[in-house]
Amino acid sequence: MAISAAKMLAPEGLSDSIMGSGTEILERIEQALKEAIGVVSQFASGSLKADLKPFDGSPVTEADRSVNRALHAFLVREGEGWLSEEDIDDLERLKKERVWIVDPLDGTREFIAGVPEWCISVAMIECGQAVAGGVCNPATGELFLGSRQTGVTYNGRQARTTSKDCLEGAVVLASRTEVELGEWECFHGASLVVQPMGSVAYKLARVAVGLADATWTLNPKSEWDIAAGTALVEAAGGYVQFLPNSRPAFNRKVTRLPGVLACGTALREPITSLLGRGSQR
Repeated sequence: MAISAAKMLAPEGLSDSIMGSGTEILERIEQALKEAIGVVSQFASGSLKADLKPFDGSPVTEADRSVNRALHAFLVREGEGWLSEEDIDDLERLKKERVWIVDPLDGTREFIAGVPEWCISVAMIECGQAVAGGVCNPATGELFLGSRQTGVTYNGRQARTTSKDCLEGAVVLASRTEVELGEWECFHGASLVVQPMGSVAYKLARVAVGLADATWTLNPKSEWDIAAGTALVEAAGGYVQFLPNSRPAFNRKVTRLPGVLACGTALREPITSLLGRGSQR
């Protein structure tokens, strides 16, 4: 994408100087992900001991912590903020124009179980907007990179969201846990092709590059779960909405979000209508 076109897409309040930094930021994200891949490769997926976090009981491994340290050391520079699932939140980030939001290992349960649906997720937030992001799945060798300035690449090739405009046959990536709990049964009559999958960041990345038509969550997510994926989908020309009906904004004091929807722009109205009907059942 040409720089001039990228500036036309810039949200109100995002300066030209900030938008012009997209290439440099994306290079930093790519190099940071490569560093993280080297770290996580030292741990064997499927045979790693997990601890439970005291505040929510979710699993965490030494791989999560090690990747987190590597990303922080590589990415953060003077004047930049930091928000990570594996660190105590430093609210000084709220005073920063630029903030890194990362999930060192999104899909820890899948990583522990040896299911190749986990990833490393990195996003740059500027003035509350997800302007660049990277997601890599070391288990499958996939790398998703994108910014508002450059568009999105999938393993080095340019990619975009799909142009599908109807629900019939639409491939929708769903939370494996939500499907197993029966929470997606209300959509069975919509002629969707529902594919359960792990990491939400991985699902968003696959939508961004056209490997699926849409994804949405029925349960709350945190900013680090979806920041990089949001950057990718929007950079690829797609649509992202925080559920029930707000546009994405990051680096907020309360980082827990009700849910997220991402799709190609042509599916925006059919899906929001479907979700509205589903919430009334």
